[in-house]
Amino acid sequence: MNNVLKRAIDFRLITLTVASALAITAVNADAKSVDTRSGARAAGTTSIQRSRGADGAVDTVHTNRKGGVTTIDRYKDGNGTIDARITGPRGGVSTVDRSRGADGAVDAVRVGPNGGVTTVDRSRGSDGALDKTVVGRRGWTSTTDRSLNTDGTINRTVTTTPPAR
Repeated sequence: MNNVLKRAIDFRLITLTVASALAITAVNADAKSVDTRSGARAAGTTSIQRSRGADGAVDTVHTNRKGGVTTIDRYKDGNGTIDARITGPRGGVSTVDRSRGADGAVDAVRVGPNGGVTTVDRSRGSDGALDKTVVGRRGWTSTTDRSLNTDGTINRTVTTTPPAR
């Protein structure tokens, strides 16, 4: 066999191999899941239905793709702030109790389904920026100190402290 024929056959084999590899890659690319996050998502439908209660607060019902239902019943308390009672898909009930402090900032107390309490104390600083202190159910404390710059931008410093042992 002469050299020209050997080169032509080699070229055809190389071209055929490259074309086959590209075709396989294209087929596999079409077969990949659109969801690029880790773990595959289960099929199903989620929904959120909202309705306005008699007190004017908006209530919601969340249904997840496995049929679990979470209800959020919002209601106005005696001070006019909107609180919430949340019932999870496994029957656990959480509550959120909001109140307005002397400076007008909204504080909150959250009670989880297992009785853990988290408090959020918001306050206005001397520059008008909103600061807050969160005490978690296991004793963790997180303080957010915001300061307002002269150009209108806001600086924020967050300090987290573990519970005392």
